[in-house]
Amino acid sequence: MIWAKKLTDIQPFYVMEVLRRAKELVAQGRDIVRLEVGEPNFSTPPPIIKAAHQALEKDQTNYTLAQGSLPLRKRISKWYGEQYGVDVSENRIIITSGTSGAFMLAFGIILDPGDRFAITDPGYPCYKNMIRLLGGQPVQIPVGPDSQYQLNASLLAPELKKGLRGGLITSPSNPTGTLINDTAFTQVVELIEGGGGVVVSDEIYHGITYGKSAKTALEFSDKAIVINGFSKYFAMTGWRLGWMIVPHDALGAVEMLQQNMFISASTIAQHAALAAFDCTDNFANQLKKYDINRVYLIDSLQKLGFDISVEPMGAFYIYANIANLLAKCDIENSQIFCERLLEEAGVAVTPGLDFGSFGAKEHLRFSYATDFERIKEGVIRIAKFLE
Repeated sequence: MIWAKKLTDIQPFYVMEVLRRAKELVAQGRDIVRLEVGEPNFSTPPPIIKAAHQALEKDQTNYTLAQGSLPLRKRISKWYGEQYGVDVSENRIIITSGTSGAFMLAFGIILDPGDRFAITDPGYPCYKNMIRLLGGQPVQIPVGPDSQYQLNASLLAPELKKGLRGGLITSPSNPTGTLINDTAFTQVVELIEGGGGVVVSDEIYHGITYGKSAKTALEFSDKAIVINGFSKYFAMTGWRLGWMIVPHDALGAVEMLQQNMFISASTIAQHAALAAFDCTDNFANQLKKYDINRVYLIDSLQKLGFDISVEPMGAFYIYANIANLLAKCDIENSQIFCERLLEEAGVAVTPGLDFGSFGAKEHLRFSYATDFERIKEGVIRIAKFLE
């Protein structure tokens, strides 16, 4: 059987190979320190689970409207007033099957075949794959420490001259954990929208920041498409529930695609998510633990020779340059470094190749969304490995 040729442009997750091998080693009896997966290490809070049980007991299992349940959309609308001081009508909110579903809808209404869309390199790998799957052309713009690993006017301007249908802001970023500053945010929005393009803002790590808050794109533009969800801050990864906020003139197109592609998001997950907004104490406590992990791991890795040029102020990731360590250990690239670290030291981390090509062979991503004691053990093992 010959499958669609476009699949040759879609790249797999390298981290999934790390994950597969880590599970094999665990099955063999090895103890593996898991610093590779971007998933909160604490369970969904009990009130959310209780709300799901209650919905099941009441047989609230039918489809919702394609746009999502009205009570949940109203609660999200209220959340934007509470958190950001912006007024968002519930009519502009669409409940989606995770943020992945939201991105498919967003790129679906934005892109025609061949349209160019700007993303950062490094960046979340699914962005470019979804753009390609929908016929668009991802324009991967190299970003480094000098721009806080974020887009800015000088980086974006050359690509705008070649034509862009839009651009993506991710703040906090995966894999770098950095936030875009207000000046760069303003410039990027003005440049893209001034050229007739669409700004998409991935805000899935909002709420997980240290010392400062992330800003929503809606503070800079009422035309931006905002994507967020319940996976990270709300600790509901497996519930597969997200949302998007779109301009009024995009609602009809989004609803049409939602009806055809997903019908609606999970009804049970929507009922459960209503309780998530009452669990902020749980999330605040977890954030304190993340911050302890963050500070300890940054300090420990730097002492071991990892180059962390920009302090991550959001999400739960550290993006480290290991060029000097590769030379010291006579290892060819970060992927081989990851393979050997896993096999020889029992520590799983993610190679930079998952996130693009710019400097990818010299970078690793560490996730500190795990227990502090496991991170300490991981540092001990990494130190021994480097020796």
